[in-house]
Amino acid sequence: MNKKHAVKLLLLAAITSSMAACNSQSTSEQVGADSTKVPAYDLSSIDSSYKPCDDFDDFANGNWKKNNPIPSTESRWGAFNILDKENKEVRLKGIIAEITQQTELKKGTEEQQIADYYKSFLDTATIEKLGITPLQPYLDKINGIKTLEDWSKVTGELQKMGIPTFEMFGIDADARNSSMNALYASQGGLSLRERSYYDRTDSNTVNVRKQFVSHVDTMFQMAGFTDKDPGKTLLDFETKLAKLQLTNVQRRDPVKTYNKVAFSELKTLAPQFNWESYASEQGIKSDTIIVEDKPYVKNAGALLKATPLETLKLYTRWQLLSHFASFLPKKFDDANFRFYATVMSGQKEQKKRTERAIRSTDGTLGMPLGKLFAKKYFPESSKQKVSDMIENVRKVYGERIDKLTWMSDSTKKMAHKKLASFTYKIGYPDKWKDYSSIKIGPGTLIDNLIAAAYYDNNEAVAKIGKPVDKKEWLMTPQTVNAYYNPLNNEVVFPAGILQPPFFNPNADDAINYGGIIAVIGHEFTHGFDDQGSQFDADGNLKNWWGAADRANFDKLTKRYIDYFSTIEAQPGFKINGALTIGENVADLGGLTLAYHALEQSFNGKEPAPIDGFTWKQRFFLGWAQVWHGNTTDAALRNQIQTDPHSPARFRINGPLPHMKEFQDAWGCTSGKMVLADTARVVIW
Repeated sequence: MNKKHAVKLLLLAAITSSMAACNSQSTSEQVGADSTKVPAYDLSSIDSSYKPCDDFDDFANGNWKKNNPIPSTESRWGAFNILDKENKEVRLKGIIAEITQQTELKKGTEEQQIADYYKSFLDTATIEKLGITPLQPYLDKINGIKTLEDWSKVTGELQKMGIPTFEMFGIDADARNSSMNALYASQGGLSLRERSYYDRTDSNTVNVRKQFVSHVDTMFQMAGFTDKDPGKTLLDFETKLAKLQLTNVQRRDPVKTYNKVAFSELKTLAPQFNWESYASEQGIKSDTIIVEDKPYVKNAGALLKATPLETLKLYTRWQLLSHFASFLPKKFDDANFRFYATVMSGQKEQKKRTERAIRSTDGTLGMPLGKLFAKKYFPESSKQKVSDMIENVRKVYGERIDKLTWMSDSTKKMAHKKLASFTYKIGYPDKWKDYSSIKIGPGTLIDNLIAAAYYDNNEAVAKIGKPVDKKEWLMTPQTVNAYYNPLNNEVVFPAGILQPPFFNPNADDAINYGGIIAVIGHEFTHGFDDQGSQFDADGNLKNWWGAADRANFDKLTKRYIDYFSTIEAQPGFKINGALTIGENVADLGGLTLAYHALEQSFNGKEPAPIDGFTWKQRFFLGWAQVWHGNTTDAALRNQIQTDPHSPARFRINGPLPHMKEFQDAWGCTSGKMVLADTARVVIW
């Protein structure tokens, strides 16, 4: 069972972020045990046939993109993917290799769990021999459904295993009482992930739906299911379901999606579904529930009643089969890869089984692995360095708030209160959870996955009505990412991203501030973006703005929404400015904070140019280096439709025209990267 609220990530769909050193005094010490000296900025990346004032991404990264095509096993390729690959396929691989070489491992220890799970993923002979028999008990339950009440019970049991359905339960801090955990209900159950895939009429999206129908037919045939036209039946049902759901933009509104009601009201909204049975199967007991969208629950209930029971059973068998497809025999795994990786993301080739085994072990037992990863690759001394960087950003943010002309003094006072209340986590948890109760065996891959899912479900359910553990981490230490959690009012930087080349003690300050400091500023700004700004200093969904100040803020963000909405990332696919506004505001804020923090750090003594570039120019080169990358057309389309982050190229080029600092750094008087002062959007 997952947290209901999505934390504000640096990058959601692909591995992203950057980290670097805070000041020149830290340049003598490497961060991790395996650190190697990496260049601050690789000049060979530059394509001087482009002018920085016309296209900064192509200027700064043009040759890098030419010389680093997307590997056949990837749908995107950039500095962040490279570090993620190194973390998993080198560092974690080494850790797992050391464990699996041990001859005697005590049952229930993290080492035993890691070793046996890894072996179970690699044991393809057993996987092939078992076929889909590990799923048979659950298929039997689905096939035995005779009423809608039966269906309610079975879907509840399956959600305990992580199998999605039309309405998903989750546990998170109560958005209006953030010190206590609460039960949430939100829409779900779409195989194509997002509703736009069900109603767009462009040829690419139409082809995805066509391929989906074929994919379902193939999977059902291989499983020995005898349903007639299962793909068409499934697409028809999910299309009806999708049309009832909120758009991904509507789901960004934390006020409209907060509807706390008595649990019994679910029965009033959708009496067709047995909510008590659904909850009971998951071990859930709660007098109240926070519903994302009450009209959806009501309309979905009516849809369930109007849908033949055999269609609902088909839908549930599909969700079960699809959820475990990549852990089943090769024919299912290959078919699943072809649709979800190749058709939807443009990935041409599967990774090697050993590489996938590492990633699967990381996905299932990430925290036990993370404990070993952090111990080996993130020394305690690095925590203090990052802490100093965070305080540096906090100081500059406060100064920026004081200088705002669109915000009143009374609202500035509240903004300062929230800024002062920011907390942060660095590297890895202070306290590690006990996973010894998860039963992991060497030849039972599906059972291992289910055991881990049950652990997650039971842990989450036990939190309902209990105080929030403010020390809990929502990412593993080895993750190449960072996040802001509005309910805790905290920023979090895992050890996985605090390494070369992103946390680079050998780089000059300008490159580092364009990386790590901009990243820290990005996460801080999430506390004041269109969503985060609706939460107060304690993490509660509570207005702390004056009416005129809020109107001024909304006017500025509307201009920024309109600006990004004009960008055509691919023919026929424009960036959704309303969906990406939070991340776009965070990028602009992070860059602004980092630039002025860097300028202050010089105390009036500007450093000499390096490699022919001034500190101002190198700051922006550092930002461009963070986001350089290539992506397939299919992955780009998927990102535009589903991801609240703008594509990497436009995270580089998008905010820079709004910064006069960029224009001054490169002496821009004209070009596509130049905006008139009146057209610029300056928020924080």
